[in-house]
Amino acid sequence: MNSFIKATVMASAVALLSSAGCNNQAETEGDVANVLSGGKIEKQEFTPEVLNQFGRVSNPQVSPDGKNVLFGVNQIDIKENKGNTDLWVMDIDGKNAKQLTHTPRSEGNAVWIDGGNKIAFTFCDEKNESVTQVWVMNADGSGRKCVSEMEKDVEGFTISPDEKKIVIVSTVKYGKNVQDYYPEMDKSNARIIDDLMYRHWNEWTAEIPHPFVGNFDGEKVTDVKDVLEGTQFESPMRPWGGVEQLAWTPDSKKLIYVCRKKVGKEYALSTNSDLFVYDTESGKTTGNLTEDNMGYDNNPVVSKSGKIAWLSMEHDGYEADKNRIFMMDKLGGEKKDLTADWDYSVDAIAWSPDEKFLYFICPFQGTCPIFRMDVATQKVDTVAAGQYDYDGLGFLDDNTLITMRHSFLSPNEVFTVKVGEEPKQISTINDNLLASLDEVTCEKVLVKATDGKDITTWVLLPPNFDKNKKYPSIFFCEGGPQSPVSQFWSYRWNLRIMANHGYVVIAPNRRGLPGFGTEWNAQISGDYAGQCMKDYLSVTDYMKEQPYIDGDHMGCVGASFGGYSVYWLAGNHNKRYACFLSHAGIFDLRAQYLETEEMWFVNWDLGGVGPDKSGAPWDKDNAVAQKSFTQADPKNFVQNWDTPIMVTTGENDFRISYTQTMQAFNAAKLRGIPTHMVLYPDECHWVTKPQNSIVWQNEFFKWMDKWLMPNKAGKAETEKTDK
Repeated sequence: MNSFIKATVMASAVALLSSAGCNNQAETEGDVANVLSGGKIEKQEFTPEVLNQFGRVSNPQVSPDGKNVLFGVNQIDIKENKGNTDLWVMDIDGKNAKQLTHTPRSEGNAVWIDGGNKIAFTFCDEKNESVTQVWVMNADGSGRKCVSEMEKDVEGFTISPDEKKIVIVSTVKYGKNVQDYYPEMDKSNARIIDDLMYRHWNEWTAEIPHPFVGNFDGEKVTDVKDVLEGTQFESPMRPWGGVEQLAWTPDSKKLIYVCRKKVGKEYALSTNSDLFVYDTESGKTTGNLTEDNMGYDNNPVVSKSGKIAWLSMEHDGYEADKNRIFMMDKLGGEKKDLTADWDYSVDAIAWSPDEKFLYFICPFQGTCPIFRMDVATQKVDTVAAGQYDYDGLGFLDDNTLITMRHSFLSPNEVFTVKVGEEPKQISTINDNLLASLDEVTCEKVLVKATDGKDITTWVLLPPNFDKNKKYPSIFFCEGGPQSPVSQFWSYRWNLRIMANHGYVVIAPNRRGLPGFGTEWNAQISGDYAGQCMKDYLSVTDYMKEQPYIDGDHMGCVGASFGGYSVYWLAGNHNKRYACFLSHAGIFDLRAQYLETEEMWFVNWDLGGVGPDKSGAPWDKDNAVAQKSFTQADPKNFVQNWDTPIMVTTGENDFRISYTQTMQAFNAAKLRGIPTHMVLYPDECHWVTKPQNSIVWQNEFFKWMDKWLMPNKAGKAETEKTDK
């Protein structure tokens, strides 16, 4: 057994035995030895604690000689309430794998340099607790050395093709703080605000990212210059942007960077980002490659000969527009839309080494496969599909990729994909932990909508499923609103843990999701309570007719727009559901319009008219907006609430304010509806801290079991009281 597999099995075995209550060290060591020698791993319950034991595999990087793969594995320490990413390396076939780093702080953004002799990465040393820097070490993990001296944390970096330059992402101060106005008030933390975008998603906008270009000799980063010095523009763009928004030209003399050169109100109203060219010799931005396009231009990738491809949306203010693949043969060359005849929105792109193909990942019919396009003909072929989502595009050679794959049933592992062959799994971080769980199955069901179209619906069946029995069910409403119900693996909305708990899980791809064409995706804009809600009710009614579904015990859950859906359905479901759970949902659309920060979003989604008009409540001439604030506003239907509802949120959520959740809770209480609320003072739109996530999962199942599995919930409560 190689060291990688042995270490992985050891970690999994210890976790399994510990969670099973084996606390005696000698006994544990004996049982672990039995596991390592081929002994059987006992089955265990899929608990929230077990969910947090899965290793989170990330960022596979192929060595320059194509023989090795570098990747990260994040392991959660529940007691310490944090995760830590260490670096691993293995042969390209998965053999001879070993853990390179064993530090109490995470290594990130790891890449091969110096022909594969060294690795560059980000790290925050214990001796300098406050600042993450760029580090370099030998390929075997020895000789660690800090090579940068940035004032603020390094969020990411990318090294030029000749490895003589580096661009580092770090932050600069945004606007003025109270001490700029009142220097003597050194204890004041007041925020003095004169414009919009003063907060964004999960942070007050006190700092913004800038790209810094410097010289790099493998030992030290020197002569660092801020590409956007003296400006308040942001690059990469918050909240999702990283080093994928930066790209070097093959001669290492120019940097292409993504930026939306707007601030304040203009930034809040527009999605118009562009690709700018920065000349490292003159130290100036010399051009805008996409000035004539009004929507998002993003994620440039440059081939070895200098061809440029990027993702581009057409409309300003529409963040869920079709992501097209544009390209030009050289800087400043003629632009061409390669996806004019492809009706799906692309997520990620990469040039093949021979430059004949652009590979891409794209939501498609409820999954995220890998496709490739012949650049000369625009013909698209499927490279890897199935009931999986693929994540990441790297290359071993012209026809072989390195990627990751996950599904509802298993988290990311590293795979190689050779065109024309079945993908091969080469990392096995989570195999033993998965083997300890009872098997769950996932089926694809097509349900007819009210307009006759098919709604692709994923149905997860619990372990030892018996079609002759009746099961309680959980109906999952997706957020976004335009994000796919593909084969995702989540540490909050984990559909497998719900199925392992004994529920049939129903996850429909309702109207307004990508992967089914631009018309299907766009339908939801300005029509929150329209066809998308009809789709939900169609799937609900269809599933209730299935002989294995207990129609009296179906719960309805969701977050963000899914949480909004829960609130709206609570007033319009006509007793279809036995209980509800909403996380970070919109309860009051009028309040949401003025509480959120990205105004382009509410203008397009509530107004349905683009950036030239608003979706504002006071825009009385906009019939679409007025329809949103009457027919689509959940608070207008509270008088119909008659079903138990649980609500949760994070108090640092600036996307959908936590006050929306409080309104819903108060309304339910005043209406006499059984309700339950869980607030997280230190969480945002998501629940990310390990202990908070475990509390969330436990509260989730206590609530579901109470209303959908009353016998199980009562037994659990009795056992708890007896103890």
